[in-house]
Amino acid sequence: MRTDSSPGTLPAREHLPAGNAGTPVLDVVIPVYNEEKDLHPCVRRLHEHLTRTFPYAFRITIADNASTDGTPLVAARLEAEIPEVAVFRLEQKGRGRALRTVWSASEAPILAYMDVDLSTDLNALLPLVAPLISGHSDLAIGSRLARASRVVRGPKRELISRAYNLILRGSLQARFSDAQCGFKAIRRDVAQVLLPLVEDTGWFFDTEMLVLAERAGLRIHEVPVDWVDDPDSTVHIVNTATDDLKGVWRIGKALATGSLPLDRLTRPFGDDPRDRDIQDVPKGLARQLVGFCVVGGLSTVFYLLLYSVFRQFSGSQVANALALLVSAVANTAANRRLTFGVRGRGGAVRHQAQGLVVFGIGLALTSGSLAALNAATGNPAHSTELAVLIAANLAATVLRFLLFRVWVFSDRGEDCGGSTMIATHTPSSPTCTTTVPYGPSGPLPQRPVPQQPYRYQTTQVRAGEAADGSWRDATMRLQPVRSHDTDPGDPR
Repeated sequence: MRTDSSPGTLPAREHLPAGNAGTPVLDVVIPVYNEEKDLHPCVRRLHEHLTRTFPYAFRITIADNASTDGTPLVAARLEAEIPEVAVFRLEQKGRGRALRTVWSASEAPILAYMDVDLSTDLNALLPLVAPLISGHSDLAIGSRLARASRVVRGPKRELISRAYNLILRGSLQARFSDAQCGFKAIRRDVAQVLLPLVEDTGWFFDTEMLVLAERAGLRIHEVPVDWVDDPDSTVHIVNTATDDLKGVWRIGKALATGSLPLDRLTRPFGDDPRDRDIQDVPKGLARQLVGFCVVGGLSTVFYLLLYSVFRQFSGSQVANALALLVSAVANTAANRRLTFGVRGRGGAVRHQAQGLVVFGIGLALTSGSLAALNAATGNPAHSTELAVLIAANLAATVLRFLLFRVWVFSDRGEDCGGSTMIATHTPSSPTCTTTVPYGPSGPLPQRPVPQQPYRYQTTQVRAGEAADGSWRDATMRLQPVRSHDTDPGDPR
């Protein structure tokens, strides 16, 4: 996997404010290989649609992947005829290579791509990029598998697509619904950090980018699309499927071994309500309750197994005490990490000490139940003892959760020297930070100083030469291209 350095963590999302239209807001990349027949009508249709419906400056970039037919001539003619069209020539094939190269060189704050066959209805383009312009999301994808999508294609492609996405869900725990639809967009500040981590240069590029983004906690917006299969598609299904499965294995192995530096993608969500110090609002009660129940269920099974083992060579009271002690230490550690999200070693000893106090209460309840059972029956059966212990543990469990929540793992922030504990939801650990005033969107980090824009022009490069490692401000000053877009008298 790629481990080369990246510019740093992502700034908090911001809406791209209106301003001058000197820089294109949207750069739509069309990767092509030997598409002399479809390229001209595709670009003409896309340009007409954007001119009619998109209110900001845009650019259409033709990424020629070493075509050997008349595609370069068609692309050059389109560039000469349409001011918003640019051509990028690469001497190596690979859709992923083309997208990485062109996206890395583009100065537009929103980067998108679509297939040259225009199988996806263009009316979905504005809904695709709008969440990125507004700052709501980091990436956006068109989905042919969403319930609201309307798709026309053969049963073979339908089966392959659904099987592939089931594989992604089962092996990589992917939650997005459609990895291979050729209709995606990404914010430029995200691409600058994410693309150096993506290794694939072919058709698996999309999937790898989405999996890494999702695992890093970035927000992916899905748009239902109307999609009609292209019967003349040049995609080789068997070779593509084989390469995709190899990519799934590679990514799964990297995630399992922890070799992916996903911490580079952490974003300080300054506008996230979970980062605010809100009074009198329970924090994560439902999630904590579910986590506590799961940990409690496993702990109960562990406790009963220990009790059965210890009961072979000791009395019921001793076996109960030993089983409770061992399971209590494990239960406190599991709840500390999984239920209440406490990371690091700070306060671990105190938490275990308080957990032992809670254990003492549970011991009193269960021991008292056993004593009452022995007093009532004299020599109870083992199954009866287990039933009584289960009932007593249920009562102790409710009390344990309340004590854990309000006492052991409370949000008082005493370990931070009087500061406020911020429980972040990024891959990094919760940190202690001094309390600062929040604006409407929370505290935002200082953004990098913007540099001079990159002047985009037709050129020939080897793969990787056009990658721009500089960090530029993705928040551009925008304004509608056409004056009638803001004219209150416009009948539209």
